[in-house]
Amino acid sequence: MMLENNKYKISVITAVYNAESCIQNLIESLRVQQDKDFEWVVIDGASTDKTLKILNEINDLNIKIISEPDFGIYDALNKGIKICSGEYYLVAGADDIFYLNAISDYKSAIENKIDIITANLVIGNKIIKPNRGPSWRSGMFHWISQHSVGVLIKKDLHRVYGYYSHKYPIAADQLFIKKSCQDKAICKEINVTVGEFGLNGTSSIDDIGGLTECFRIQLITEKIKIVQYILFILRLLKRYIST
Repeated sequence: MMLENNKYKISVITAVYNAESCIQNLIESLRVQQDKDFEWVVIDGASTDKTLKILNEINDLNIKIISEPDFGIYDALNKGIKICSGEYYLVAGADDIFYLNAISDYKSAIENKIDIITANLVIGNKIIKPNRGPSWRSGMFHWISQHSVGVLIKKDLHRVYGYYSHKYPIAADQLFIKKSCQDKAICKEINVTVGEFGLNGTSSIDDIGGLTECFRIQLITEKIKIVQYILFILRLLKRYIST
């Protein structure tokens, strides 16, 4: 049974540090949402540029700002999850943008017992969808399109599966999503495009670091370990050849 469209409040959570060059696009994309019943929680890692000034001047969004040093993006996201009021939350990087239908379409898709809702998004010039292969090969992307912008997560899942692990500073989202979906979390796909994923984050810039962390996560979440070693070596070779 579909729930009333506005029954659940959605929180958007952004971890940010020195993002004055790109955060304005995210702000504008939130301002033009068709459904404005959401809150924006920003966890700033004590920026030294004009990021905080830009954020503090916002008076037309339901925004909550914390600025203090942190131990990386997942430490910041954990803070945001703990203080947000939404029953579901979306992650957005400072260089991401939402299309104007994002909040409305996510909210309309909420149903009883649904834990995760994933949608399409744009990376570069390609539309990225969920289910990009079996989990032994594609990890969390078997279930979702992308952690940032592309997935709405029920906050209560963290009571069951814990918060984002500090052991994985680049890919802790992959461990959390995969553990949840391999167990009892119910995931729903919606065939709509909700935004664009920026390519300035750590996971995009530190390609080898991200690849290594994903390999570690695959090792602890998949049964046939030798397959993961082979895939890791092949992916390293592919990157070496392409450079």
